[in-house]
Amino acid sequence: MPSEDPLACKVALITGASRGIGFAIARRLGRMGARVSICGRDQAKLDQSASTLRGEGIETLAVQTDVTRGDQISSLVQKTQQEFGPIDILVNNAGIGLFGPFHEFGEADWNTVVDTNLKSVFLVSRAVAPEMIRRQTGHIINISSLAGKNTFANGAIYCASKWGLMGLTGSMAEDLRGYGIRVSAICPGSVATEFSGQGGNNPSKILQPDDVAHAVAALVTQTAGSFISEVHIRPTRKP
Repeated sequence: MPSEDPLACKVALITGASRGIGFAIARRLGRMGARVSICGRDQAKLDQSASTLRGEGIETLAVQTDVTRGDQISSLVQKTQQEFGPIDILVNNAGIGLFGPFHEFGEADWNTVVDTNLKSVFLVSRAVAPEMIRRQTGHIINISSLAGKNTFANGAIYCASKWGLMGLTGSMAEDLRGYGIRVSAICPGSVATEFSGQGGNNPSKILQPDDVAHAVAALVTQTAGSFISEVHIRPTRKP
């Protein structure tokens, strides 16, 4: 008798999943039957999140990883495949924000944001894509932002990284769709997490991590013959 879990036997890798949006995505996919591999740079928080997921009966692998480093990404992908098997779903969620007038930031600030928000997506996707291509299946979801569609004061570096991510996502989709691999971008507005940059928004009028997780769940359960390339998420009540 087939499993009622829509993602039974699927393997999902979620970056930046020790808390916030990434953790909510890992939990949602795990509850749908997926085995989840999560990574983050903070070992203590990563272990805590993995313990919570396992306590809910979700098969979980936690690997401390700096996703701006190709060697650590190779190790992450290898460990995931050894523990669970080929990766069916990749969610590139890891991100960071620095906000303020662009001319007050240094080159190191630029590198920190762009490497985390953009370069990491290239590196992790590049590491996962060959096996997806070999198997002629897979889904890559990049967590972008409405800042990748709009600009605002004090958001120069962050916006640049997310606009770049939208371009990367679109090109990845074209490169991989012929292999049956779907590539999508999710663009949320402000989300109630520890992530900086929310300003003075009322927490009751901004998105929750589960709102983004719901969108990911919708994308990975599409029918095989189509894919949603881009999702915008806004709160019902305007902040």
